[in-house]
Amino acid sequence: MTAPNSTDATPDRQPLRLRMTEQPRTHPLDGGWWPQSRDLTTELADLVDNFPDGMGRIVRATFSPPDWEDQPRRVPIARGYVQTGFAAGDDTHVIMLRTSERTELCLLVIPPGMSDKQGEEALEAAITPRYASSPGAILDLVRERIVDDRVYDDEDDE
Repeated sequence: MTAPNSTDATPDRQPLRLRMTEQPRTHPLDGGWWPQSRDLTTELADLVDNFPDGMGRIVRATFSPPDWEDQPRRVPIARGYVQTGFAAGDDTHVIMLRTSERTELCLLVIPPGMSDKQGEEALEAAITPRYASSPGAILDLVRERIVDDRVYDDEDDE
């Protein structure tokens, strides 16, 4: 599932890069999110304001501090604010979203500096059961498989 509102991007921003699993989740991640920068205030507002209809309204986000340049306590959005938080020392490469229906969603945060092929592969990996054992392992595998936008598979090593 991709974000249906993704065509509403402003001229200087790309559409929201988000893939979600079908509910209920069959593995630890509910999806993947590929923000365009490391500015959490800007990126979280974009995510919340363009989150897919029918998945709930985001009211809180818990983030991994190493993924972001800023650490706001709350982020202004189109309809008010979203409260944020983090755990010290958290380096999980995920963002946990809580909806107004009290649903918890866990998204892989894909580094904005990844190439187009790496980012697309990571988005797909985030919704693929058993792709890797952890969010960090997903990112490591994608970086190993795709170098300079060339895909390397195990069969290529022979």
